[in-house]
Amino acid sequence: MELLQLKYFQTVAYTEHMSKAAQQLNIAQPSLSLTIKRLEDELGTSLFDRKGRNIQLSSSGKILLRRVNRIFTEIENAQLEIHLEEQIISSTIRIAITNTRFLTGLISDYINHFPESKINQGIGVKSGIITSLKKGDIDLGIASYPIQDEEIESCVLVNEDIVLVLPSNHRLTGNSEISLSHVANEPFITLANNVEYRDFTTHLCEKAGFIPNIAFEVDSYLLAEIIKLDQGVALLPISVCRAFGLNYIKVSDQSATYPVGLSWLRHKKLSSSANRFRNFIISYYKKKEEMFKVY
Repeated sequence: MELLQLKYFQTVAYTEHMSKAAQQLNIAQPSLSLTIKRLEDELGTSLFDRKGRNIQLSSSGKILLRRVNRIFTEIENAQLEIHLEEQIISSTIRIAITNTRFLTGLISDYINHFPESKINQGIGVKSGIITSLKKGDIDLGIASYPIQDEEIESCVLVNEDIVLVLPSNHRLTGNSEISLSHVANEPFITLANNVEYRDFTTHLCEKAGFIPNIAFEVDSYLLAEIIKLDQGVALLPISVCRAFGLNYIKVSDQSATYPVGLSWLRHKKLSSSANRFRNFIISYYKKKEEMFKVY
């Protein structure tokens, strides 16, 4: 028994006329008659009684029609449910970032513009973001340094200035800018759970001729508290310093900027929602460029 057979049977049952049913189904009447005959043979019963030139359902046909109607109703329900599910999936933006600060402020601004938005945001390391993009688990990824991969397309959102954060009563407070070599003997406070950024700041210090003495490794909230206790210095993005009201000095060393990149799978067609969000992110960073620079 096939769905096509049941659809033919349903049409004949409601038209009560083989020729009219064949016309509606756009098939030849002999083919329709043969299909109904095969269905009757399979069920071992007659489904229609002839009344002159017309036909009407037999008692067995009435039973079958009730069940067939339920079958096609369930199929329609399934099609509708699948369509709605696909709409939800296509309207949900999936993005992963290596640091929450990359979307701080941006998310609320976007939702204010597009309140119907659905965003699924995860945190991960760059290698995990690369894998998720390639597997299709996410639409967009934001990480330090644009991803270099032939399957992935990236753009630089901003090259953020990195500054030296000091306790307010530190001996170097008051300088407009300094070289990192002046703090070679200072205890350093660094961000925890951020290997890429720690490697970046360590490399900056090594270029200045020393290996930093890490005294504390904490998250950004505790870092502000530790700094204010005069427990050391730190190299932080300027936007973080402004957010926490920290005392900082411009670093004169070259390469004291930290690039942030937005990435997506090169040959994947983004949904309209994901594409809109990508454009919004790029535009947001361009408009807010002053937040990430020392002037």
